[in-house]
Amino acid sequence: MHRLRNLGLMLVAALFTITTYAQEKTVTVGGAPMYPSKNIVDNAVNSKDHTTLVAAVKAAGLVETLQGPGPFTVFAPTNEAFDMLPKGTVETLVKPENKVTLTGILTYHVVSGRLDSKELARLIKAGNGTAELTTVEGGKLWVMMKGKNIILKDEKGGMAMVTIRDVYQSNGVIHVIDHVVMPK
Repeated sequence: MHRLRNLGLMLVAALFTITTYAQEKTVTVGGAPMYPSKNIVDNAVNSKDHTTLVAAVKAAGLVETLQGPGPFTVFAPTNEAFDMLPKGTVETLVKPENKVTLTGILTYHVVSGRLDSKELARLIKAGNGTAELTTVEGGKLWVMMKGKNIILKDEKGGMAMVTIRDVYQSNGVIHVIDHVVMPK
């Protein structure tokens, strides 16, 4: 009888979880729904477009940080964005001896706070067309609009466009970008 009761409770809990996720407004990224009730890492691991980013986050030891309370704004490069880097770059960066460099590049893609597209637009307007953001790495990213597109400019002059915006997470927001941005 006790086992039956426990099984019943587990079934109710599972149905509650399924119902909760079904009611959430999700955005599909890399073929997978991104649930606002899940954290950045728990969602990102399901995106087939972000396998390189997830592997790099693991190699840098940033999983626990990005599962933390945040809030964080993550500008998430796709696998295609990483593929645009010179041949061998990613393979070299994920080696243990390059962990510091990899961590610097990844944390350059993260800003403290929950900066959705409306907040970015407000900051851009307040900055007369450009907003300067300080990354967790300590560097600067500049954000601007080009038509209806949000554009990032990095410290080396490289540009990235937000291709999917406002992917809300329990501990922040993700904006998918089409290029890797680089600190000095």
